[in-house]
Amino acid sequence: METIKPLLQKTRTASWDIQRLSDAQKKDLLMRLAILVEEAQAHIIQENQKDLVRMADDNPKKDRLLLTPERIQGLANSLRDVANLPDPTGSVLSDKILDNGLSVTKISVPIGVVGIIYESRPNVTIDVAALCLRSGNACVLRGGSDAFYSNSCLVGLIHQALASMEVNTDAICLLPTDRKFVKELLEAVEEVDILIPRGSQQLIDFVRENASVPTIETGAGVCHTFVSQEADLEKAAQIVVNAKVSRPSVCNALDTLLVAKEVANDLLPMLIDGFTPHQVGIYADAPSYDILQAANYPHLHQAVEADFGREFLSYNCSVKVVNDLEEALLHIRKYSSKHSEAIISENQEECERFLREIDAAAVYANASTRFTDGGVFGLGAEIGISTQKLHARGPFALEKLTTEKWVVRGDGQIR
Repeated sequence: METIKPLLQKTRTASWDIQRLSDAQKKDLLMRLAILVEEAQAHIIQENQKDLVRMADDNPKKDRLLLTPERIQGLANSLRDVANLPDPTGSVLSDKILDNGLSVTKISVPIGVVGIIYESRPNVTIDVAALCLRSGNACVLRGGSDAFYSNSCLVGLIHQALASMEVNTDAICLLPTDRKFVKELLEAVEEVDILIPRGSQQLIDFVRENASVPTIETGAGVCHTFVSQEADLEKAAQIVVNAKVSRPSVCNALDTLLVAKEVANDLLPMLIDGFTPHQVGIYADAPSYDILQAANYPHLHQAVEADFGREFLSYNCSVKVVNDLEEALLHIRKYSSKHSEAIISENQEECERFLREIDAAAVYANASTRFTDGGVFGLGAEIGISTQKLHARGPFALEKLTTEKWVVRGDGQIR
């Protein structure tokens, strides 16, 4: 294949078929796909295994690549959740009659063709297809070569569901993984309406800097948790451990722990029981290093400047002792990627100040940053977590896959 343009043109044509589907038809389509995913569980796992054996066990991406029976069932459940959400298209956003008799209505409509560039996360294939189809959009998927077999299998099931309803299967297009086609996708302004990169900061930066197609960023997560001197330390320890070890390879996992100096001696040793089974590597500043060394924590490293503002995506994190909330705010403002930030404190005024002043897509008081997720927030699924401020911020989900159209009805009026 010398060019992907014919594939993109077919998807553009198929997008018109998707826009003609009724609310009931779009629901039915996703419900059918959910059943197909459940029925194909063994085959999905078989194809996923072909991808897994090509990736080193110590690669932090491996957990994101893995599809287990539980995760596959989660995909089916997510499809049903999205199907049951209200159709975001066709909503009347404003409606008025002008003095000259013109009827002017603003309605929500599908964007058209959505392009997604993503890495080793086959769940994105199902999530994106579900959200695009439910909102009346076609989509072009450019997954990473690491997940080739998994993505091909899942797109095959999507095409099965589309064909069962006599809908053009080109509406969901899986592009070749050859990197030579990426530039063509980034410049496909006639065939693709928006591009959404989902993956590493390197991938996001590359797409933003090289795309002619309008881009919506789903940013990398550099997530902080600040434990105040007024925190409930038992609660704080549970939250910190959860934020780090429950699923370290995802963007809402803890990267940097900030601890008020008054409680550092008590809190840091309380993390050891939760961190040790996972061999969490702690990159500690001088005060926290001394505390953890005295507590005989084995996986300890002296932090350098580069360890702050770093997205670890693994069983590693950095720790810094700060004087107070003020210093914590300054640190987060400097190093945050504006994804998810948390404070642990029993002081309500302190919590409210943190929630008010921290500039991030999601801010938390006394809870784990691991909750930043479209499904958890009741959005069914997400394409990613947007850290930018235009069009969408936070979980990028169904309602953000629409744009607006002005519909004007007249009876011969001229200007």
